[in-house]
Amino acid sequence: MTNDYLLCKKIMKKNGIPVVEIRNLNHFFGEGNLRKQILFEINLTLKSGEVVIMKGPSGSGKTTLLTLMGGLRASQSGSMRVFGEELVGAKQQQLIKVRRNIGYIFQAHNLLECLTARQNVQMSIELQNGISPTEAKAKSLQMLAAVGLEDRVNYYPQKLSGGQKQRVAIARALVSHPRMVLADEPTAALDSKSGRDVVELMQKLAKEQGCTILIVTHDNRILDVADRIVELEDGRLREGSLVDSFIGR
Repeated sequence: MTNDYLLCKKIMKKNGIPVVEIRNLNHFFGEGNLRKQILFEINLTLKSGEVVIMKGPSGSGKTTLLTLMGGLRASQSGSMRVFGEELVGAKQQQLIKVRRNIGYIFQAHNLLECLTARQNVQMSIELQNGISPTEAKAKSLQMLAAVGLEDRVNYYPQKLSGGQKQRVAIARALVSHPRMVLADEPTAALDSKSGRDVVELMQKLAKEQGCTILIVTHDNRILDVADRIVELEDGRLREGSLVDSFIGR
């Protein structure tokens, strides 16, 4: 067998590994008479290396589902397994363990205004064990160069454009080589070109690192970056149209 065949077989095997397995998940907000169900019987599997887009109207529960997947809040009922860890009823320490393997990209980018672009990215690596400050700095500079910001490493966020801020957020999310990236409306504040550049960059870098990407978005202009589309409406999930993974790439 050729090396190319063996490599292809290895990639296919890797892509079959579930990163997220959700079964019959329900979620509620509030207590007593104010208790309201937000998510209903969610079933979803995300595999290694997939780019999945989640669509749906405002208030449908997309961000809630994303935060549950990311271990930012504890799941309540059903089953939510992330990297093999059951998150329904999970203790805080289990949630922290899962979060260490996830890169987050938010609509508002959430950069610290008092830190430079390089420092914002470096802070993410320094949360990892066994990384020296020198190595963390070098990795930060390398990742900022990869997102096209090698000439902006010492700029503070207020001196960066919206697209540049989002590039810093992508660099921060990917610099520690996470197993999964969760992106909540990453193009909402960007113009058409900047939004497209940001998503293609996220896709390229994350694919090179072999991680799974879940993008929550209303932006129909970026649907072709997805391997798969799911739709959430009124707290209920359904599979959307499969997307040819080679379109627009």
